[in-house]
Amino acid sequence: MHDLLIRDAFVLDGRNHAGRMADLAVKAGRIVALGELAGQLAQEVRDGRGLVLAPGFIDVHTHDDTMVIRRPEQLPKLSQGVTTVVVGNCGISAAPVRLRGEPPDPLNLLGPAAAFGYPTFAAYRAAVEQARPGVNVAALVGHTALRSNHLDDLQRAATPAEIAAMRAELRDSLAAGALGLSSGLAYASAAAAPTEEVAQLAAELDAVGGLYATHLRSEFAAVHEALDEALDIGRRARAPVVVSHFKCAGVDNWGRAPELLGALERAAQRQPVGCDCYPYAASSSTLDLKQVTDRHRITITWSTPHPECGGLDLAAIAADWGLDLESTARRLQPAGAVYYGMSEADVRLILAHPLSMIGSDGLPEDPFPHPRLWGAFPRVLGHFSRDLGLFPLHTAVHKMTGLSAARFGLRGRGLIEPGAQADLVLFDPARIRDVADFSEPQRPAEGIHAVWVNGRLAYAPDQAIEARHGRFLPRAGDLRSTFPSSC
Repeated sequence: MHDLLIRDAFVLDGRNHAGRMADLAVKAGRIVALGELAGQLAQEVRDGRGLVLAPGFIDVHTHDDTMVIRRPEQLPKLSQGVTTVVVGNCGISAAPVRLRGEPPDPLNLLGPAAAFGYPTFAAYRAAVEQARPGVNVAALVGHTALRSNHLDDLQRAATPAEIAAMRAELRDSLAAGALGLSSGLAYASAAAAPTEEVAQLAAELDAVGGLYATHLRSEFAAVHEALDEALDIGRRARAPVVVSHFKCAGVDNWGRAPELLGALERAAQRQPVGCDCYPYAASSSTLDLKQVTDRHRITITWSTPHPECGGLDLAAIAADWGLDLESTARRLQPAGAVYYGMSEADVRLILAHPLSMIGSDGLPEDPFPHPRLWGAFPRVLGHFSRDLGLFPLHTAVHKMTGLSAARFGLRGRGLIEPGAQADLVLFDPARIRDVADFSEPQRPAEGIHAVWVNGRLAYAPDQAIEARHGRFLPRAGDLRSTFPSSC
């Protein structure tokens, strides 16, 4: 007797090839059979006719670090088919963190000071395991988090003694299961760090085969130089490099995607490298004065001194206050914003490229979030794959399952095959679509029929499910051995 039997589904197994009709059986959290399973019995039987069965989606770029503990239900992710999240991106992580007051920007994207209670990575791992969130959790360690522990002034470079202390803390975190190191050199709290500071920290990755993920020092005019810096750090550390939310930001940067993708392709012939991206031509982060402009729309998502401004455009607030944009932005800070500063053509080229995988970059702490938090994965499947024909459905699924699992060394995840963990999503390929938009960003997707995490039902739109089945996923060995070859 199986625990779960899904019959007559069109199976996309997570590899970049066409699917097939099959039955699938699950027992004790793992896939035990795939094929013609007529006559076999199970405690739960699902009819998959007309539906696609895929591995649960892996959101490789999230900021769910504290939310997997504070709001472990993880509805924004489960409702779009995500079963695993990678946290600790952009140099900001919930651990190891020892605050001296309120969290500095951009650590505040993860919540207020009360949300940070994990002075060591091992403490964070234990807290996730105790919370048993609705999704699986794998974690990077943030460079900015380490800086905030050891530097009294984030606007300067670290001293040799501070670098040694940060390296020791990163080393302990890697031993406790961290995937690797992330950086966010575009943010003011890390911008003063020279390349050498980051490279010395990344040197700790070599001994364990950890990964280096980076929010580049610039995604604007200097993006090419920033990409070169990231690749250099990866080569010196002998570490795979993942470039976070790969983009050409700012109106003057539009149309540069072919050039940058070409540089990434050339690098991939020499070293393990890839990127993640989200399927929108708008970004979201803290309100950065360097990004304030009248050349594209900017929407405020939150403001500590003026919470009533959440959801309003910066230009409208400025007009109401009788101020220029920069003065208005200063008055709103600390705050968050959506920047409509990307080209749709560039977004499509990056999404379709073989080196890119999907990450939402959603900000769950925002009271008026970017819709990618709720809609990124269905948007790829529905809008870009089905409606626009940017790539086949099996390629879309591969970019959010098998490719992602290989890059991050998530063994037993991201594929449908006997022996794999039963993280699964059943969806209607004709109906799946993102419903969340910039006006109403917190709405679940349509077309998701059911989601299973470690073999247990985790989400169905017509059922109330209280049990949670996610796990903490520690780094599984040397990620250089699992990172897929170049395009």
